[in-house]
Amino acid sequence: MDWKRFGALTQLPGVPGAEGEVRGALRQELSQYTEEKVQDRLGSLFGVKRGTKDHPRVMVAGHMDEVGFMVTRITEQGFLKFQPLGGWWGQVMLAQRVQVVTRAGKRIPGVIGSTPPHLLNEESRKKPVDIKEMFIDIGVDHEDEAYAIGVRPGDMIVPVCPVVEMEGGKRLMTKAVDNRFGCAMALELLDDLTTMNHPNTVYAGATVQEEVGLRGAVTSAQTVNPDVFFAVDAGPAGDTPGVKDGFGALGKGVVIRLFDRSMVPLPGMRRFLVETAEEEGIPYQFFVSQGGTDAGAVHKTGRGVPSAAIGVCARYIHSHAAVVDKDDILATKRFLASLVQRLDQDRLDQIRLG
Repeated sequence: MDWKRFGALTQLPGVPGAEGEVRGALRQELSQYTEEKVQDRLGSLFGVKRGTKDHPRVMVAGHMDEVGFMVTRITEQGFLKFQPLGGWWGQVMLAQRVQVVTRAGKRIPGVIGSTPPHLLNEESRKKPVDIKEMFIDIGVDHEDEAYAIGVRPGDMIVPVCPVVEMEGGKRLMTKAVDNRFGCAMALELLDDLTTMNHPNTVYAGATVQEEVGLRGAVTSAQTVNPDVFFAVDAGPAGDTPGVKDGFGALGKGVVIRLFDRSMVPLPGMRRFLVETAEEEGIPYQFFVSQGGTDAGAVHKTGRGVPSAAIGVCARYIHSHAAVVDKDDILATKRFLASLVQRLDQDRLDQIRLG
């Protein structure tokens, strides 16, 4: 597992609709493993690894975009008003550091602010601050100064959190685990396939604009036309104080989604996933989510694509910092390689029949 590459991917800026830096890094990494690449017109990108058979066509995807923000207006005093991109909860945002990325690629530091409690009446202090009332302070005194350093409406804003190996060395804290983790897993799979026979053709890469409605999954599935699809993503962990009946705990292995609001996997797919994990000795856990993944869009492509969502659980996703377990990531890496190695046409027929 290339941990340095994983960390570097998390640090790249890439909100929905502005994933160019992430795509550029992925394209460079993909070239290590294959000369054949496929890109749709929204920017989703896949490397192709051909095995002993043309079919099944196996599509494996993370997504490039992270939750972030967009500059919508610059006030006369030089503060930035913004639009969330992806699902944000206002209570995790105040006083957090951000970077504004200009069209020229300049990174401008800032902090999310609001009216301080000292200046609020007692009733207002008791209420959560609405995102519409927040702003970003980039250290200038006038809108002309903001324009002079290159800030414009439409610029992307990303959270700031460096990669930190936590005490004990088992867990990592960083931004954009959701879903540079999936991007890293697609690259790790292609790396594994360089020394592994597989009875299929694999398209491994990443989609765009997942966090704003699974948009890249739609166009990339129409481009690849897969026979089977695996979304590789990070979901919220349910093992922290205050969570009752939560699914997903760090250190318990790869996550297999039983249900979310975007898709219910076929019974044959569930059996294939569980049998593979158990026969390969890969730790796994089940997950039920109120969210969704790219599998929710891909499985409705054409006449239907058997799909599954797998990955890891991560604490504090859709905030500035997430925490993941290294062993869970390694389990996912092994799981993906095992699934691809086993997925021939006979196995796909079994999955389709249920």
